[in-house]
Amino acid sequence: MQAESLKSLSPVTAIAPEYNDSITPPAPSKFEQEVAEYLARYPDTQYVDVLLTDLNGIFRGKRLPVSALDKLEAGCFFPGSVFAMDFRGNVVEETGVGQDIGEPDLPCFPIADTLVPSANDPDNVAQLLLTMVTEDEQPFPLEPRNVLARVWEQVKARGLTPVVALEVEFYLVDRERDDTGCLQPPRSPLTQKRDTYSQVYSVDNLNNFADILAEIDGLAIQQGLPADGAVAEAAPGQFEINLNHTDDVLAACDQALALKRLIKLVAEQHEMDATFMAKPYEEHAGSGLHVHISVVDENGTNLFADAEGEDSPLLHKALSGMLDLMSDSMALLAPNMNSFRRFQPGMYVPTQASWGHNNRTVALRIPCGDEDARRIEYRVAGADANPYLVMATILAGLLHGLDNELPLPEPVIGNGMEQIGVPFPTRQSEALQVLERSEPLKRYLGEDFIEVYRICKYDELLAFERQISDIELEWMLKNA
Repeated sequence: MQAESLKSLSPVTAIAPEYNDSITPPAPSKFEQEVAEYLARYPDTQYVDVLLTDLNGIFRGKRLPVSALDKLEAGCFFPGSVFAMDFRGNVVEETGVGQDIGEPDLPCFPIADTLVPSANDPDNVAQLLLTMVTEDEQPFPLEPRNVLARVWEQVKARGLTPVVALEVEFYLVDRERDDTGCLQPPRSPLTQKRDTYSQVYSVDNLNNFADILAEIDGLAIQQGLPADGAVAEAAPGQFEINLNHTDDVLAACDQALALKRLIKLVAEQHEMDATFMAKPYEEHAGSGLHVHISVVDENGTNLFADAEGEDSPLLHKALSGMLDLMSDSMALLAPNMNSFRRFQPGMYVPTQASWGHNNRTVALRIPCGDEDARRIEYRVAGADANPYLVMATILAGLLHGLDNELPLPEPVIGNGMEQIGVPFPTRQSEALQVLERSEPLKRYLGEDFIEVYRICKYDELLAFERQISDIELEWMLKNA
């Protein structure tokens, strides 16, 4: 983003309306009602964590005394540069959003229905999501949540209502490293044994971690998250938790991020770590963020199925657009160096743009089910990706398919990883170059946002590549 376009984003002061004491005070606002109901239910609350979500899907914020809730409706302030940070939390000055314009604060306001107990201390600490606006009270264009909101509005303007559900994969890992200094699965609190092999769909493996999974489930209920139980995944210590489908696209991503924070905090209390790294183990499958999406009309009719219950023309248009934008989108779906280690044959992840029915080897899967359940499962994004940006990418693909006459390849039959298709960029540097040239993503997501994201990720990549790894020393110190 050019610095000139942000110079007007100076601090503003929210002014409460005045009224005569003799006049009946106005009725409580929706947020005031939300606060009152929350404090009635959790009267021992002492603090509230107010949170923004940065480019990487990392929460940035601060802890306030609970008394500050009375003032939050008038706004609080964070610098706009919170959305120009790298993964480590450093502002990338090349974006022009930091010191060049004085790093100004901008107002942030509560997001409705996100005041919930914090998983680290639900009786005493609350958490609340915020969103940032510009000086003229427009959504701040660099905030990922606002990027998604913009694309969602474009879809709704076509008379279409997306219905979405997210599936989040993660690993529980031991805090102690193994003898070689690498990650290792945790010991089961029940058996004290450490799994070393795959236990996909194992109910016994769920039993072995029943306490931590039950606590995650209980806190998800407290936070109002529509979590649908846990599944043991394809590697030791790996699990998946699904969120139920909804037509509120923003809330779906709010909930996915809240769930990730909840899982991490609960794991810490059980003296484990939870990681959403795309590829924490070389020998085991990576973790993905799978998104299911269908489209309904004003009557709730699924438009991805035709009158005969087969694939509709709209479904095929959506598939063609998503496939055509897939390579352009890889820098958003795989946001760091580790993300690209996940894309390996035989690791339950697609490696090229493809689609098929009831086939887990493709990028876009049409799951089995009747016409009411006809949907696309978008299987490319890693668990480390920002849910807002993944969803924005998917909706951009839908719009791209509607706006253009694009060819749709034949559906894959059999193993999609052994068939010819359009390959993804295989390195982050390549993906960032493709993103920079993507006119459709600039149009749907915003040119300034794409440029700031690209600059931040490129700076992050350079910092990573400057590091000298242990394996370089092992291989080259004496032999080079």
